[in-house]
Amino acid sequence: MSTNTTFDPYSQSFTLFQEDGTPFNVTIPEVDDFILYSLQICINYAAQLGASIVLLLMLALLTKPEKRTTPIFILNSVSLGFNIIRNVLQCLYFTGPFNETYTYFAGDFSRVPTSAYAISITATLFTFLLLISIEISLCLQVQVVCVTLRDVTRQIIFAISTAVALMAIGFRLALLVLNSQSTLSLIYLQPLDWLTSATNITTTISICWFCTVFVTKLGFALQQRRKLGIHRFGPMQILFVVGCQTLIIPVIFSILEYTTQIPSMDSNVLTLVTIFTPLSAMWAASSIGLDKPDPSPHVRHRKFFGLSSSVGNYSDKKAFDGPLSPSYGASTQASISPLPSPAHDRFLQVGTDLERQGF
Repeated sequence: MSTNTTFDPYSQSFTLFQEDGTPFNVTIPEVDDFILYSLQICINYAAQLGASIVLLLMLALLTKPEKRTTPIFILNSVSLGFNIIRNVLQCLYFTGPFNETYTYFAGDFSRVPTSAYAISITATLFTFLLLISIEISLCLQVQVVCVTLRDVTRQIIFAISTAVALMAIGFRLALLVLNSQSTLSLIYLQPLDWLTSATNITTTISICWFCTVFVTKLGFALQQRRKLGIHRFGPMQILFVVGCQTLIIPVIFSILEYTTQIPSMDSNVLTLVTIFTPLSAMWAASSIGLDKPDPSPHVRHRKFFGLSSSVGNYSDKKAFDGPLSPSYGASTQASISPLPSPAHDRFLQVGTDLERQGF
């Protein structure tokens, strides 16, 4: 019996028939690619879903009751909720009627129910809502951290931040509209290719801008603290670390969208920002909780920025009578260089605003 050496069993095809009886061929590699794509993208969305659920539970359980009415807590909770719904809908789409084998290869969507169309469009809508909540949260945090800057500088930064955020939201809105039209008409629209890429790029630029402003301002504040002799690792260092993390890691996933075959890597960008923001708030809050409680709000603000740490030859039991202390200049005998007087109130105001936002 002769063997056909040119036959490759792994690339053979089989015939399927459309509803009107028209035959068409499907190869095994095409089926393998279809199954692999579905598995990879469902794993991707399921991992994001699990991480978001865990963090939302942690946020609800570990946040103090008095902090649950702050803007940052509300925005973090809303963002996590939007992200959970988004990923659930994405998983439903890729395990639903649109992704059945015959429907996919035959392009026959006649038996796809209306609910499947609703799931697809709603998933895109919640991605848009998630981006809006993230941009509002980032704007709020930048506004808080830049409170000590001069009015002109702060207004310029806020104007640029608003423009960058609106640019990202505008591209995402355009993608939402075109993607919904494509889903309803069952016709793939060519502009979706470049618009998807442009949306990913503008979203990444937006996140990078906000994190750069945030990290830069915190970096200067930490440098000033070191000049005052304050080296304790506290909330500001935590926010700086997570800010750098939010600046770098989402960019990596955004780049991976163009350099790897794993589908929908750019969807992790919004999830990472959604997770990192409440994570930094909880970490910073736990660090503040390690300090001994004090009924005086001014002392709490000083402790928030580490101004109650010991300096020079001062003992750990003696408070640092710095420029924010009421007794500064009266009973302090140590030679300490104070900050310029206009910065005193602003430095205190940063602590007040950060506490007001829920950090």
